[in-house]
Amino acid sequence: MLSSAHHADVVIVGAGVSGLAAAHHLIAAGVSVIVLEAADGPGGRMATELTDGFRLDRIGQLLSTSYPELDLTPGLGDLVLRPFAPGVRVHTEGKVLRVGTLTPARALASGSLEQARLSAMLGRLAALPVERVLARPERTAAAALRSRGAGALRPLLATLLCDAELGTSSRVADLALRGFARGRLAVPEGGASALPELLGASLPPGTIRTGVRVRSVATNLVTTEEHGDFGCRSVLLATGARAAADLLPGLRVPRFHEVTAIHHAVPGGLPSDGSLLLDGDARWPVAHTAVMSAVDPTRAPAGRSLVTTTVLGPPPALRTVASRLARLYETSTRDWEVLAVHHTPEAVPAMPPPHDLRRPVRVLSGLYVCGDHRDTNTVQGALQSARRATSAVLRDFGIPLPAAPPLVPAAA
Repeated sequence: MLSSAHHADVVIVGAGVSGLAAAHHLIAAGVSVIVLEAADGPGGRMATELTDGFRLDRIGQLLSTSYPELDLTPGLGDLVLRPFAPGVRVHTEGKVLRVGTLTPARALASGSLEQARLSAMLGRLAALPVERVLARPERTAAAALRSRGAGALRPLLATLLCDAELGTSSRVADLALRGFARGRLAVPEGGASALPELLGASLPPGTIRTGVRVRSVATNLVTTEEHGDFGCRSVLLATGARAAADLLPGLRVPRFHEVTAIHHAVPGGLPSDGSLLLDGDARWPVAHTAVMSAVDPTRAPAGRSLVTTTVLGPPPALRTVASRLARLYETSTRDWEVLAVHHTPEAVPAMPPPHDLRRPVRVLSGLYVCGDHRDTNTVQGALQSARRATSAVLRDFGIPLPAAPPLVPAAA
């Protein structure tokens, strides 16, 4: 006989943001849920560690104020976003371009024809309906930039897509640029882990079971290594792509982009307007960097600054990074202290063309899957895939779907 403590309508495997969001959607519809997580705590890749009073993100994915799923996901009502200064600063060929801050007319008035062209292009994308973006020919993002003569956007796209080579689908790239033009890049106050912590804390007590390693799944049963069997009516896999394929052989495992986050402590503080700095010089390893404590003061103790730098690839020589940061910030980095270097080999799934923005979330009745590998490799994509998957569960249960805005491509 199954213990009642090990039974729920739906067992969710994985307590990352997609699994936690799915739990909220199902519970709001009156469905009982248990979430099983192999790690010691929820959050998945949206992890933040506390070191000497600094809050250090493991990957540091950027969010956008244009992400609609942040407002559509129950449990995130208290999420505070800390936006960067409008637009981004791109350092390339000895000059600095401000992308996303000026209208074409103001850019022309300032004497920058290139900035005027980029502003006009982003303005057109911002106003373009999603359907027309998706109707464009699909190729790689790099090929699309070349054909449009918009190479100056390469550092921005690499940052938005976590893809240094820009092999991502041009449709995904256009949606990412559209979202950038319609909002502000931002980070959660208190670190990336604030988002899953909010989702987890607002679930009913006992919903999340940590330290539970799942061995196999079926439509009505989840078998674990040391915690027995969990009976259910349906199973929702909300793990990463590789773990999902291990439990459901036949699911495609995509390639991944690796990301390295390097955190420096700066004594005495470092003046900053809260801009995100992008390095357009491919000879250097830095993709983007920011004085993160100027964007979110909770991330550093008083009197010190936190500089977070992202490398789209394996960890480079720290001396090389420090040398480049000295140029980007126009200051000496000799007394900067390396707090942590976080390398994530499988940080985000790759999205080469042709990319399906609506990969199936229903394997069969009683078995479902969600995560950033089902939509786009963003927090928005992970949250939206959770909403799609829970809608499929509720339809199969015969439960009327709650009223919600129509789904739009997750990069929009």
